[in-house]
Amino acid sequence: MSSPDTRHLVDALPPASEILADVQRAFAEDIGPGDATADLLDPGATATAVLTCREDAVLCGAAWFETAFRQLDPDVRIEWLVHDGDRMRAGSTVCRLAGKARALVTAERSALNFLQLLSATATVTARYADAIAGTRTRVLDTRKTLPGLRRAQKYAVLCGGGTNHRIGLFDAMMLKENHIIAAGGIPAAVAAARRIHPALPLIVEVETLDELAQVLDAGADRALLDNFTPAMLTEAVAFTAGRMPLEVSGNVEIDTIRAIAQTGVDFISSGALTKNVRAIDLSLRLDVKHDGS
Repeated sequence: MSSPDTRHLVDALPPASEILADVQRAFAEDIGPGDATADLLDPGATATAVLTCREDAVLCGAAWFETAFRQLDPDVRIEWLVHDGDRMRAGSTVCRLAGKARALVTAERSALNFLQLLSATATVTARYADAIAGTRTRVLDTRKTLPGLRRAQKYAVLCGGGTNHRIGLFDAMMLKENHIIAAGGIPAAVAAARRIHPALPLIVEVETLDELAQVLDAGADRALLDNFTPAMLTEAVAFTAGRMPLEVSGNVEIDTIRAIAQTGVDFISSGALTKNVRAIDLSLRLDVKHDGS
């Protein structure tokens, strides 16, 4: 498997302060007042370690992994053989570490939790992106993320070749069925949204082709086609004729996404990228050296 150009990920990475806060929360629940088992180790002992990936995957989360170890040993040395966004084969070496033994064993679980979860998100995203390769459609994430780790998982989606949807409820407006009913219909809802938040992107969910026509006439930025059949999607693409981007949601699976993309829609959003993930199998093995050894 070849790796995509990942240079854009440097700018997409959350700020160091946010990554540190994520790690500190993880340490607070895992280490608490101290690692009782690590007290068995000689304070002067050093160790080396090798991180191996046991399955094909896309790497993501190196910054969280490094931050965890550096919080306990600022002098730890980490040599990465692959980087965020790179594809890894089963059995490949991910990185090598050298530092204080106590720090390595204490930070191990939290560091691996971040790397396994974020690599899982990137890997699932890559599978979805690969499934629609060659079409004009882009795969989007959703707000169905782990609480407190949304920006981290959205960064992982980028590592896997996906595209980010809105970050939260604050950076775009999405009018769904209940919003539209409460506002008195699509034209009234769109007008109110433009009046209240004129600078925000406006996405309107539709369930029928008639509603799509109303959204197009009302001047929204994007229509969200909810649970459209393939025939309806084809008709929607022909009807809008590029005048408005179309996003598909609902009933999106890895075995159906390509057929959806082939209708010509612009985006397909799926919560599966971030909520249905299984941790990637990573193994960290230590070799401890004691004073005088």
